Amino acid sequence: MNVAAGAADVAGATEPAGAADSIGAVVYFSSASGNTTRFVKNCRLDDLGINAYRIPLRANEPALAVREPYVLIVPTYGGGDARKAVPIQVKRFLNDPDNRSWIRGVIASGNTNFGEAYAAAGRIVSAKCQVPLLFTFELMGTAEDVDKTREGLARFFAGANA
Repeated sequence: MNVAAGAADVAGATEPAGAADSIGAVVYFSSASGNTTRFVKNCRLDDLGINAYRIPLRANEPALAVREPYVLIVPTYGGGDARKAVPIQVKRFLNDPDNRSWIRGVIASGNTNFGEAYAAAGRIVSAKCQVPLLFTFELMGTAEDVDKTREGLARFFAGANA
């Protein structure tokens, strides 16, 4: 998985290398628990020609600057409070107009125990960025969720590049 490998530091932001060789990208945020990272790795996106870039966890890490079409995979935070659903790191990433201009869709994870706030981060980002919410999955996702995501992203980027 290409996670900002060979990146160049530009004005405090890390720009991923290898964008020209891909059909698109996934940008994702994963907390220290690594649930979203494991989900993305299980999708084996590099086999499909899809780059994967992780939004930095800590504020002292270089910001990520993505310059290719991507789908955002975002976990839902807030324990059921939709106002706290989108991780602050994702907000910071999307507040960069250049990063925001390349988003093409959203996939969200959540916890059904959150009730109406299940996968709320995806709905919020979808509405704010005016892109489709493509899929939701619970917690770390199942093998079926991995397959659906992998197949869906391949179709999504194939259609976008047709």
